[in-house]
Amino acid sequence: MSTDDTKYQVFVSSTYQDLREERQEIMHALLELDCIPSGMELFPAANEDQWSLIKGVIDDCDYYIVVIGGRYGSIGPDGLSYTEMEYRYAVETGKPVIAFLHGVPAEIPAGRCETTDDGRKKLAAFRDLAQKKMCKSWTTAHELGSVVSRSLIALRKSHPGVGWVRGDKVPTTDATAEMLKLRKRIEELEAELNRSRTEPPKGAVGLAQHDEVFDVEVEYDTRKWSDGGYLEYSWDHTIPLTWNELFFLVSPLLLHEATTDQVHARLASEIRGRVMALFADDEEKNSPDEERVGHRVFSKSDIKVSRTDLETVVVQFLALGYITHSMKNRSVKDRGGYWTLTPYGRTVMNQLRAIPSTPEAV
Repeated sequence: MSTDDTKYQVFVSSTYQDLREERQEIMHALLELDCIPSGMELFPAANEDQWSLIKGVIDDCDYYIVVIGGRYGSIGPDGLSYTEMEYRYAVETGKPVIAFLHGVPAEIPAGRCETTDDGRKKLAAFRDLAQKKMCKSWTTAHELGSVVSRSLIALRKSHPGVGWVRGDKVPTTDATAEMLKLRKRIEELEAELNRSRTEPPKGAVGLAQHDEVFDVEVEYDTRKWSDGGYLEYSWDHTIPLTWNELFFLVSPLLLHEATTDQVHARLASEIRGRVMALFADDEEKNSPDEERVGHRVFSKSDIKVSRTDLETVVVQFLALGYITHSMKNRSVKDRGGYWTLTPYGRTVMNQLRAIPSTPEAV
């Protein structure tokens, strides 16, 4: 059955007397598909005036099918049968056509076959012509109905027709204008969505980003052996990180969502690790000019990272269009703030973290 209000008109062409039962099966099949059958039942006699009418009906149809059995049919003025004339006209006008040819012509009863050599020759030539386009075979009326049904469903998918709609189903002028307006708005939103994946928001222009450096303030205590005892020192220091480095660190955490505290913890852990690395580097250098040589940090947990700076990082990511508040539904008791990547943030993350192909692999 049709899934909408559109009905498709199908012209059914064939000889009549010998294929009455077959045409009935076709009509049932078409009606079950919500199609409108048209054919020679509308034209009990064929003449020149009615030929013009027939062509007009074919023009109005969405699809054309012809059934070829054992007879060639009534001959028109130019020596062709009206069935073949209809077929040729449908092909010439670009109508989607399917021919249904009897699969075993030798088994057709003699009373339903051509009785003259000329008629048989013309029928054979017509069958050859029809086989140059889409065609199917059949042997019984019941089988023909099934073949027509399956074939027309496939034809509608490959060659969608215009179809017909009830007058009360046709949108009014106002409704059509509203649909066009909505369609335009959809296109604008799709374009905006595409831009959001590749372009930063307008407000990001002029903000620090990419390879610009942000100094994160840290405080920590150390001890140093001197004259048989340890001396304790307190330090205020800055760890320079670029905005790309900072986003590289936290972006995978935000693939789904993360709280502000989780983002801060990820950043703080990396910064503390860099503080520890400073002392390892200075020890390896063993340079008396380095003020930290010989100092030891009490523990990694004693390194305090400026919460204000961590908050600034999150705000900067928000302003750059990398992150946004997560809109996932939660319990009313969950008052936490959650963050997730924007489409643009995902693009930036991929640029920073995706591994490019090596020249040897290309």
